[in-house]
Amino acid sequence: MNKSVQATILSILGITILGIGYLLYDMAANEELWAHWPFFFLVSLWAFYLILFQKKYTKNGWRHLGLATLSGVLLSVSFPPIPMTFFIFAAFVPLLKIEKEIAAGVNDNVKKGIFKFAYHSFVTWNILTTWWVANTAFFASFIAIWLNAFFMAIPFMLFVWTKRQLPKFGYASLIFYWLAFEYIHLRWEISWTWLNLGNAFAEFPSWIQWYEFTGVPGGTFWILATNILIFKLFEKANWSVKPMDYINKYRVDWIKVKLFAIVPIFISWAMYFNHEDNGRDVEVVVVQPNYEAHYEKFRAPKQERQRRFLRLSKEKLTEKTEYLVFPETSFWHYDDRLINNESDIRALRTLFNDYPNLKIVTGIIAYHIFKENESHSPAVREQTRNGQTIFYEERNAAIQLEKSQNNLPLYIKSKLVPGAEMTPYRKIFSFVTPLLDHLGGSVAGHGSQPERMAFESSSGKVAPVICYESVYGDYHTGFIRDGAEAIFIITNDGWWDNSAGHKQHLKYASLRAIETRRSVARSANMGTSCFINQRGDISQPTEYGIEGSVRGTIKFNNEMTFYVRYGDLIGRIGLFVSVLLLLNLIAKKYLPKK
Repeated sequence: MNKSVQATILSILGITILGIGYLLYDMAANEELWAHWPFFFLVSLWAFYLILFQKKYTKNGWRHLGLATLSGVLLSVSFPPIPMTFFIFAAFVPLLKIEKEIAAGVNDNVKKGIFKFAYHSFVTWNILTTWWVANTAFFASFIAIWLNAFFMAIPFMLFVWTKRQLPKFGYASLIFYWLAFEYIHLRWEISWTWLNLGNAFAEFPSWIQWYEFTGVPGGTFWILATNILIFKLFEKANWSVKPMDYINKYRVDWIKVKLFAIVPIFISWAMYFNHEDNGRDVEVVVVQPNYEAHYEKFRAPKQERQRRFLRLSKEKLTEKTEYLVFPETSFWHYDDRLINNESDIRALRTLFNDYPNLKIVTGIIAYHIFKENESHSPAVREQTRNGQTIFYEERNAAIQLEKSQNNLPLYIKSKLVPGAEMTPYRKIFSFVTPLLDHLGGSVAGHGSQPERMAFESSSGKVAPVICYESVYGDYHTGFIRDGAEAIFIITNDGWWDNSAGHKQHLKYASLRAIETRRSVARSANMGTSCFINQRGDISQPTEYGIEGSVRGTIKFNNEMTFYVRYGDLIGRIGLFVSVLLLLNLIAKKYLPKK
């Protein structure tokens, strides 16, 4: 690139970054939502970095950079809410092409050369698909984008190493390493699994009805295997011959690839159109109060909030209604031992006068004060009251109210958002806590509980799934194994403004319905409240930014799917094979040769 052209582009990007940065600061100071501005800021920031360090690229660097960008874009447009999911089957092909071309040069810098392009692909994918995380907490967006892209590059670089040292396992190793990565990523504290490959099919539930056997890892396997088959087929091409001659020569190979990509869809369609929801009918009402999350929700006067919840509830309640569902953190600052004494709870209990068979499931923010001899949790906080030091923890929780009930069942949200709701491995990364606190994250974090818990009543057992927890398939099955016959997702999607974030979160709920064959009632403070049947179809969705309530009849089912019984079996296989491959690589490198 000409130096003057480079300088011009850098100047434009620099001015753009500074301008948008100031705009974001000014909007935050004036308590305005950022909308789509973080997207332009993050894209400009990454483009500035690429242009600034363009000298690091090789002779074919700009071509490879274009191919890497293409992979990132294809991966992004394959995810909800964009209905272009089929591109996922070729999204890795440009990146695999880069890997083969650079590896063919076999030199000491081959890994370094491939890493920068793989990392660029994954950063591009993360920015284009999850830029909206910056609307929640700015620091969290860096974890969700740049750190997550680095984690994605690890299985790809292990594949590069394996392909070079154990060629016969080369391309197959990519599948196992990626499955192992997703399996681990679902379970450690730096967990951001929004872009697990199998989630891409959430836009079309009719394609993946077999998730009741495999879960999301089955989709990941399908995607990677298809990409590898397509790449190998393209590598056979001789572009100097006529296209029809090439197609005729490899007709059988093309048919095999097409069948591999399409047959699972036809199998799923057969399951989809022959499926009937199992269980008994239960009438449920879900409420969407529509309080803006950043500046309005937690400042709303208590009496006004109570009136809105009661008004929206009464608009849809009938004598047949068995459950009323409110969103995450609908009410707050409750001592978890004195919840029944709160005025909000007393106001809600007035509904039982007219609807004695009603059960209310709602999200709350509670705090737990540790007694003198009670062991403290990692989320413990300290405060001085009346000259005495107390130790307590905050809890993002859910409760279930019934007419004749003194001891409330309380479930504590346990899958917390890294950066926004907790500091991952706080003892190790204590040095970032001042920055995290300044940028809107949570230093102390929230309390959690070790096991999932279903709420039981005379109407059955329900899973009180809180927001981010609905993205975790295997974790989610814990509610079902505890007896949950239906899933109630309570969430507060207004943090992301009217972006792709709340739409993706909604679509992912369909995956949980298919994996568990449980109907879903979804209550969002802002976003989309709705019902989802056992094959993943969304019905009666509310509009973003509009308050309302919806009544529907869903099925309570107690049958367990293969996936609920055995969990991420494919992920465990991927992890096991990955360990064997790595042991072979280590042995080959470090053990003495005969």
